[in-house]
Amino acid sequence: MNLQEIKQNQTKKILQFSIPAIIAMVLTALITVVDGFFMGNYVGEEGIAAVNLGVPIVYLYLGVGLMVSIGGVAIAGMALGSGDKESCNQVFRQTIATTAILSILISCIMVFCFQPLLLTLHAQGQLIEHFKEYYRIMLLEFPIMVINSSFGMFIRGEGNPQFYMKVTILNVLLNVILDYVFAGVFYLGAAGIAMASLFSALVSLACILYYFGTKAEVYHLGKFCFSWEVCTRGILNGSSEFIGEMSTGIAMFAYNFVIMRKIGVDGVTAFTIVGYVSYLFSMVIIGFGQGASPLISFCYGAGEKGIAADIRRKTNQYVLGGGIAVFLVMAGISDWYSGMFVQSEAVKSMIETGMIIFMVAFFFSGINSITSFYFTAIGRAFESAIISFSRGLVILLICIFVLPALFGMTGVWLAAPVTETITLGITARFLYKDRKKCFL
Repeated sequence: MNLQEIKQNQTKKILQFSIPAIIAMVLTALITVVDGFFMGNYVGEEGIAAVNLGVPIVYLYLGVGLMVSIGGVAIAGMALGSGDKESCNQVFRQTIATTAILSILISCIMVFCFQPLLLTLHAQGQLIEHFKEYYRIMLLEFPIMVINSSFGMFIRGEGNPQFYMKVTILNVLLNVILDYVFAGVFYLGAAGIAMASLFSALVSLACILYYFGTKAEVYHLGKFCFSWEVCTRGILNGSSEFIGEMSTGIAMFAYNFVIMRKIGVDGVTAFTIVGYVSYLFSMVIIGFGQGASPLISFCYGAGEKGIAADIRRKTNQYVLGGGIAVFLVMAGISDWYSGMFVQSEAVKSMIETGMIIFMVAFFFSGINSITSFYFTAIGRAFESAIISFSRGLVILLICIFVLPALFGMTGVWLAAPVTETITLGITARFLYKDRKKCFL
């Protein structure tokens, strides 16, 4: 990275780093949508609902992975900005090792958590069978997914996001092909769809290891000296991302808990399908966040606080525009979209109504998320954690339990937009204080 180039054309650098990250993240999310398509068409509506019941598990992995990786990337980025490449590599190696150990440990623990989770949600019959078939295999895939994502952040951090984008494209294409083969040809059901994800992730990991073994310029695999200081700094710095992902996992559990009791399986299915759009858009936001974060960390580490703030402002403008665009597009095609996954008129009606209400959240969620990324990138974990904790847990949980009690399924759809609107006030307050600091 070159400070002068960033100064001369911030927009170009933001897009140069963000677009490949966005493509990679959206394609990663697209795997979930594709899996949902094959699950709905070859397993049934209960297959879609079963997968959604286990979403909190996914967010546990993502939370731990992002906590370690984003915190590590921020530390490495600031070290790179100050010219200390040896420290960069030490942080890189320790971050990857920590991510691998923690994600494997989670898989070992989660084996014993299936039954309590299903009992709590009052799952019955085929729901239970589909859940177990799918997640027994996915417990092998999740650690690989998290490790791949961690590697990807460092690939972007050294200025080569295009490579990770290509790996992600390969992953998606292979996943689609194997989904069809395992579910559509061999009729392996939920287990086949999980196997497709596992094999695709393994191929991606092989490509990434080849990159770091032969092409990487800044970060290199090798021995490292474990540092508790680096570990603590990384975890604390990435704590907001952990809070954000874990909060999302807890929120998804709460959503499923409330919907199963008030609406039933149809409600969970409808919420899952609308959630695919939200998941895709959140990947756009994360892509912008991951693309902008190395630039922000680098500029901040080089003493250019004003430029770091400018990058954040421009990125916020992009995600706001993206949220408006997604809202307009999906509002126009909601009928066609719902028909891709289900044939039930009751479920389709829920989806079409809920889509419009739920997507209002997209106007503000990007600004809240990018601002959280910004504070993490400059080492101010407190502000980032407060934003993540507010929008992902405290305010959202209150809305999940209160609004559906008042308005039924409409209340379910209202929970997210109300949460993001309230959180925007908190975000604006932190940004006002940061603006004064940048120009002191």
